[in-house]
Amino acid sequence: MKQEIIISKNLKEEILFSINKKNYDKVFVLVDSNTKQKCLPIILPLNIPQINKENVIEISPSDSSKNLDSLSFVWQALSKGGASRHSLLINLGGGMVTDLGGFAASTFKRGIDFINIPTTLLAMVDASVGGKTGINFLGLKNEIGVFQDALSVIINTEFLKTLDEENLRSGYAEMLKHGLIKSEDIWRELLNFDIFNPDFSLLQDMVRKSIGVKEEIVEADPREGGLRKALNFGHTFGHSFESLSLENSNPLPHGYAVAFGMISELYLSHIKTGFPLKEMRQTINFIKQTYGEFNFTCDDYEKLLKFMTHDKKNSSGQINFTLLGKIGDIKINQVCLKEEILEALDFLREGAC
Repeated sequence: MKQEIIISKNLKEEILFSINKKNYDKVFVLVDSNTKQKCLPIILPLNIPQINKENVIEISPSDSSKNLDSLSFVWQALSKGGASRHSLLINLGGGMVTDLGGFAASTFKRGIDFINIPTTLLAMVDASVGGKTGINFLGLKNEIGVFQDALSVIINTEFLKTLDEENLRSGYAEMLKHGLIKSEDIWRELLNFDIFNPDFSLLQDMVRKSIGVKEEIVEADPREGGLRKALNFGHTFGHSFESLSLENSNPLPHGYAVAFGMISELYLSHIKTGFPLKEMRQTINFIKQTYGEFNFTCDDYEKLLKFMTHDKKNSSGQINFTLLGKIGDIKINQVCLKEEILEALDFLREGAC
């Protein structure tokens, strides 16, 4: 059954509609300490009968909490709270909450239903849509997990007003990626939008388009056998940047890592698959103005290469990339030589264009 994406107009009605699809014996809500403070107060006053404070499960925030300990804590909370195979888990939070909560639900008692209510832009356009769940393991991003769709995903940009600028920009990087892999029209709209002073009504429509890009690709390739690898543009480098930042105890927001990863992968796209120089420069200038710079040195190169070798897209010991021939022209399974990868790191580190 395809998960239902609901672009929200009346939050209470849409949550009730999703919960009432089945006769659940208990409804649990997973939050982190940030969404408990900022987002749960949007949900509780709706006075939805099935949702109460007693069945709220709280975990620590940030991607560093997406681990076995937090997963075990959620399982224990569900068990102690009397959850059965006929219970429901609502994941209210960013990508960490929807990833971990989806994995916890998918494995508790061999799987219970879950609903995602993403509260960050990143979760709305990326983490909560597409059926990927999981945790980080041994310092590697999303190393353990399963494919499992949420019963429904409720998108309401009212939650975005609770975000700081950094988290809003982090999610916007995934939207930029969607524009690059889809069409010049979407890409151009994204470059022209003022993310520093956002119009949330316009942003909701842009989020709808961005989710549509991902849905179209996921529906065509639900298990990442081919086309879905398009969604990995910027992520081979990006995940290695995230892993390095976590190892250095200075975590880089996911969207920032992907933005910097797109700079290196646009460079590879230019030299290997002919991505136009003009569009590359326009995109990189936007990224630099919006996200600043990623500080690393050539001494980090071998670590970054090692992180890339663990990427799940690889095969036969080769590092695979998703590159672009032009905007909307996706080139999956592109193998790059070590020398080319190092050139792309140099390009990023030395200030790009």
